[in-house]
Amino acid sequence: MRRRTKAPSSPLPQRDGIDPARVRLPEDPEGVWGTVREHLLDRYAGAIGAGRVEAMLLSGRFVGVDGPVRGDEPYAAGRYVWFHRDFPVEPAVPFPIGVVHRDERIVVADKPHFLATMPRGRHVTETALARLRRDLGMPRLQPAHRLDRLTAGLVLFVVREEDRGAYQTLFRDRAVRKEYEAVAAYEPGLELPVTVRSRIEKERGVMAAREVAGEPNAESRIALVERAGGLGRYRLEPVTGRTHQLRVHMNALGLPILHDPVYPVVREDGPEDFGRPLQLLARTLEFTDPFTGGEMRFESRLALSGLG
Repeated sequence: MRRRTKAPSSPLPQRDGIDPARVRLPEDPEGVWGTVREHLLDRYAGAIGAGRVEAMLLSGRFVGVDGPVRGDEPYAAGRYVWFHRDFPVEPAVPFPIGVVHRDERIVVADKPHFLATMPRGRHVTETALARLRRDLGMPRLQPAHRLDRLTAGLVLFVVREEDRGAYQTLFRDRAVRKEYEAVAAYEPGLELPVTVRSRIEKERGVMAAREVAGEPNAESRIALVERAGGLGRYRLEPVTGRTHQLRVHMNALGLPILHDPVYPVVREDGPEDFGRPLQLLARTLEFTDPFTGGEMRFESRLALSGLG
């Protein structure tokens, strides 16, 4: 079996903190693509239109290692081509992203509510990763894990690509202790603290995750910290990291997190209500640094507004 060679470095710089897309021209055993144009039209015309592909070729937006690609160049399997996608128009998230810690290996950031951790779907430039790359001048920065877009708090980013795997492994192996804070209704009849275990599944394209019968794959420890009238402040400690796990478990206890647009009822899609953020905060991160062996503990500087 032929071993694929390592892709060359991109000749295009990042744009707004976003890497260019990279295409490796595939094998063409039937010889259907005589030119680069024919392949790019076959590949992208259905998504963005043939006219847009032609315009990008004419303006030199498709680039190879030696410069702009001409559409009439002969097709060459294995060739690499880069280009920048047209970014969607995104509403600006009107909250800053803070930096709690920065050294030669990691950046620990305080992600605000409504800001996605990394580009995905309709959220591209309005993401924590893109903002930090631009603001800190660190184009190679990468996240070690992900925090839900509607959740605020601590996210660990890695400065050097060669270090990323070691920090990702900490999260994969549950070697990071995470503590969250939430505001939800106060229920005097509920005995707390409690450990919730259940099986959570989430289908692609379905907004809400759900609990189903079967072997538990999600575990959360939940405790009441304080009460103010009909609301309570809760400490949440996830043992596992399923999608929406804390929100699902709080809802299962009859304590849906304040301003949650999905649990218990999925609200209709519409403009973001920046005045009603989900009252969930990733408060602390603790781990043993895989390189120095030092004990690391970081605490968010953000605060939930739900209790006033």
